[in-house]
Amino acid sequence: MTLFFLLLGGYMLGNVLTASVIGTFIYKKNIRMEGSGNPGARNAGRVLGKKAFVATFIGDALKGALAVMVTKWLGFGAVIELFVLFAVMLGHVYPFILRFRGGMGVSTFIGGMLAFNPLLFAMFVGVFLLFYPMFRSFTLAGLSAVVLMPALLLVFSYEVPAMLTAGLLSALLLFAHREDLKEKLMPKRG
Repeated sequence: MTLFFLLLGGYMLGNVLTASVIGTFIYKKNIRMEGSGNPGARNAGRVLGKKAFVATFIGDALKGALAVMVTKWLGFGAVIELFVLFAVMLGHVYPFILRFRGGMGVSTFIGGMLAFNPLLFAMFVGVFLLFYPMFRSFTLAGLSAVVLMPALLLVFSYEVPAMLTAGLLSALLLFAHREDLKEKLMPKRG
């Protein structure tokens, strides 16, 4: 029963999109009607400015971190911590309260993985930095690191169920970024 409430609570926590909250209450703008319409950090930065970008990034990252830390505190293992992070990310990407049109989930993923295992997260950042000079794209370098995340768990001796759950996180992020990926990998000719 505790696991059910953790997953449900994680999903509902994910529904609180920082960009929508600060856009509405501080800037008096509906972020979903401005710029790209995406209620994430990148669009908040474009539409509302640098402070909004930072606040949105931190707020969305804290959701992931909080969910993982509560799950750790309750004594659940790595697999459940990652499943709860998946629930938060799912709520962020497909929020029920915003008609299933949310952000991309990157900030939430970053916060959750940092809370999950800081050394693993440091290795993730290293992989990103390795790919960035090749791609010259934050999106492609970041998503390449995301794809490799399940393999990075192997370096830290996590077992197969944790690696598979990390694969779910990677799949959700790739799916959320599918339009960006198409644009970056198959640029329009004209």
